[in-house]
Amino acid sequence: MSGHSKWKNIMHKKAKTDAQRAKVFTKIGKEIAIAVRDGGPEPTSNTRLRDLIAKAKGLNVPNDNIERVIKKASGADGVQYEMLTYEGYGPGGVAIIVEAATDNRNRTAGEVRHYFDKFGGNLGSTGCVSYLFAEKGVVVVSGIKDEDEFMEAALDCGALDFTSEGENGEVFTDVSELTAVREALEAKGYTVESADPEKIPSNYVRLDDEDMKTKMTRLLDALEDNDDVTEVWHNWDEDEE
Repeated sequence: MSGHSKWKNIMHKKAKTDAQRAKVFTKIGKEIAIAVRDGGPEPTSNTRLRDLIAKAKGLNVPNDNIERVIKKASGADGVQYEMLTYEGYGPGGVAIIVEAATDNRNRTAGEVRHYFDKFGGNLGSTGCVSYLFAEKGVVVVSGIKDEDEFMEAALDCGALDFTSEGENGEVFTDVSELTAVREALEAKGYTVESADPEKIPSNYVRLDDEDMKTKMTRLLDALEDNDDVTEVWHNWDEDEE
């Protein structure tokens, strides 16, 4: 889920309980299945699959689980998922984009609409908020020992921008260069925690009303708890709340 620091979100996911981790495995399994369907089962020739495998390993998904999903998705009897995107507004006009991987679009659409209605939001039409976000590749790394060296390495690897905080950093690049930048950073000795296409808000919305904050939190929790929802992007300025 987008915020000011992707690093915090990665650590939050890693700290989930076993039951919550099972949901993480299910969600990334669907993404892997779609990547296999679209680009084949070989990571060497399927960059999206290669990135997802790295992401899964970063979230402690066992190798056996990853291999099982790839094998199943390669077979004729594999479940066929489709990627869907929903856009809308949360309490206080917070822009929200929901990405889902589903085998039943009617079920998923109904559930997403229910969450928006229940927690003071409004599900809108395609394009109603996407113009408020820019798509970039974001590589989250750890193991930074020297910020100047990291800056030089990030630029050398093709970064458009970067941030760092202690031993952790984020590198921003074009989505098309994501895999190359991730692998170049790994080759330089940095530990890549995640490498994903991200939707970065052009501006953020503050919520000063406590009821709105509560509803917004519950809306995001409900969306993230749904097995079909793979990503939720928003422009709520959580870091300032």
